[in-house]
Amino acid sequence: MSPGRNLTLWQRWVRQPQKVWLRRAFFQVHLWSGVLLGLYVLVISVTGSVLVYRNELYRAATIAPVISTGSAPRLTDGQIAEAATRLYPGYHIVRLSRWRNPDQAIDVWLNRGDATKKRMFDPRTGADLGDSVPTGIWLVSRLADLHDDLFFGPTGREVNGAGALAVLLSIFTGLAIWWPGVMTWRRSLVLPRRLGWRGAVWHLHSAIGFWSFAFLLLFAVSGIYLCIPDPFVAFGDWLQPPAVDVPKIRAVDQVIYWLAYLHFGRVNGVGIFCRGPGVCDKAIKAAWAFFGLTPAAMAVTGAILWWNRVLRPWRERKPLEAS
Repeated sequence: MSPGRNLTLWQRWVRQPQKVWLRRAFFQVHLWSGVLLGLYVLVISVTGSVLVYRNELYRAATIAPVISTGSAPRLTDGQIAEAATRLYPGYHIVRLSRWRNPDQAIDVWLNRGDATKKRMFDPRTGADLGDSVPTGIWLVSRLADLHDDLFFGPTGREVNGAGALAVLLSIFTGLAIWWPGVMTWRRSLVLPRRLGWRGAVWHLHSAIGFWSFAFLLLFAVSGIYLCIPDPFVAFGDWLQPPAVDVPKIRAVDQVIYWLAYLHFGRVNGVGIFCRGPGVCDKAIKAAWAFFGLTPAAMAVTGAILWWNRVLRPWRERKPLEAS
């Protein structure tokens, strides 16, 4: 009788997990969930890393105020509205904003059905001076809309929550698959030398997953909270019921508060790591942007592994079966 047959499931998992049926089941779940989530993870990962610098991007895209230099008398709100509707027939004014400087271009928002125009008008001539929202700010806003809501509003946010749950499942099944056994686990922490490209991709996928595990877990759990907050609030109320007589900030409230900020790496001034702008704040953002790209790297290397293990053998077998 083989000695391996006398080992418990846990002992076999520790020593030779490749021979445990549960690991093979985890592998299939991880493989196919990765295939289904690959493009989604790639998009969310890249957009999330860019949006770590959302405020900096907004500041860079903000243009200097447009100031009228003419000498004619300033137009009234009614005259500006008339000039705007004359230029955009069928639209009606939904907002007309003047600034503290009376010579600064006036913001006018016009609406027709689902279409909205946000334009600047010269306060003296009524001339259309262009978009009141610079293209750069619009692009960053659309990028945030894609990351937060997938362009579908509340429905997209719920889908995002389901996607984050699926990613969480993939993270834990990936951790189970990563474990190679007590004798060789150190080899899975780095990229060994003298490997073929297929072996290199496998070890790269494993190493990235191990070293970024804490960030992946943080992004997934905080992403679930930001999309589906009610279960977290209910669990917090069960764990630490709110005080009725003297309301105060609970420990669970603080944890949830940190969870939301840590998702974006916006720790400046919150008091989690950094206090105020400076080297610390920049370093944290750089780390978040870097590790925010690890899910994309996992998706790409995972797609290559799927090609090698599933699609490539299937393509090579198909001509043989047809002959």
